[in-house]
Amino acid sequence: MHALVPPVRPEYERPPEPLGDIAAERILPLHRRLWQSGTLRKAFILGLLAVVWEMFARWQDNELLLPTFSATARALVEGLGSGELIGNIAVSLGVLLQGYALGVAAAFMLTALAVSTRIGRDLLETLTSMFNPLPAIALLPLALLWFGLGRGSLIFVLLHSVLWPLALNTYAGFQGVPETLRMAGRNYGLRGLRLVVQILVPAALPSIVSGLKIAWAFAWRTLIAAELVFGATSGKGGLGWYIFQNRNELYTDKVFAGLAAVILIGLLVENIVFHSLERVTVRRWGMQR
Repeated sequence: MHALVPPVRPEYERPPEPLGDIAAERILPLHRRLWQSGTLRKAFILGLLAVVWEMFARWQDNELLLPTFSATARALVEGLGSGELIGNIAVSLGVLLQGYALGVAAAFMLTALAVSTRIGRDLLETLTSMFNPLPAIALLPLALLWFGLGRGSLIFVLLHSVLWPLALNTYAGFQGVPETLRMAGRNYGLRGLRLVVQILVPAALPSIVSGLKIAWAFAWRTLIAAELVFGATSGKGGLGWYIFQNRNELYTDKVFAGLAAVILIGLLVENIVFHSLERVTVRRWGMQR
């Protein structure tokens, strides 16, 4: 018997097709290429809102009630140029970072305990049911009694505003981790905190990042609201206090400049800090579109 020998296909080289017509068809027009940029689309939306604001304010013609966008922008630039607004922003961000960091650490410890022990899970469910519906600003009078008029009271209400939404999102992410990954971690001898850090945290990262964003928004608006009541921390006023003072003096353009600063900081944190975090983690790993 003769061994079966498969036929050998002859090799050949296929010359590349000319790129002239094909490349011309695939190149999008300039306006469509620009529209593909998310940054430009958001800038267009902001510009459109600014135009609507300017037109409506000019139609109303009452600077005391609603200053124009140009007047607000001028007050914002003057506040930043004089350093007054920068000092207020620095005070607010300093307090915010302290309260936010404490809230993140407390939420991580609470959720790590909840996924490791049954009593920890009961503790998390009980505490979140009790305190998550409670507005952080409602604790401000109690914070004033405990910590006095200063940074400690602000940090206390920030801790409350960050802890519960972040803990709920993180715990929900941990609960959604497939059992296969958990068993794989246990097969490698991972238990307790090591299992949480090396298995659960990477797998639940989309929920954790979402919780960080929600907690940031809650903390930022809670801080501004608290500073509207009292913003002098260690003899210095925050951004909310800047808004409150100018409201008392009827400088409406400066009030709107302070509100614009709050919005701009929120946009910068959302589109730079959290967007970069998502890009280098969950999107890079294919966990999020």
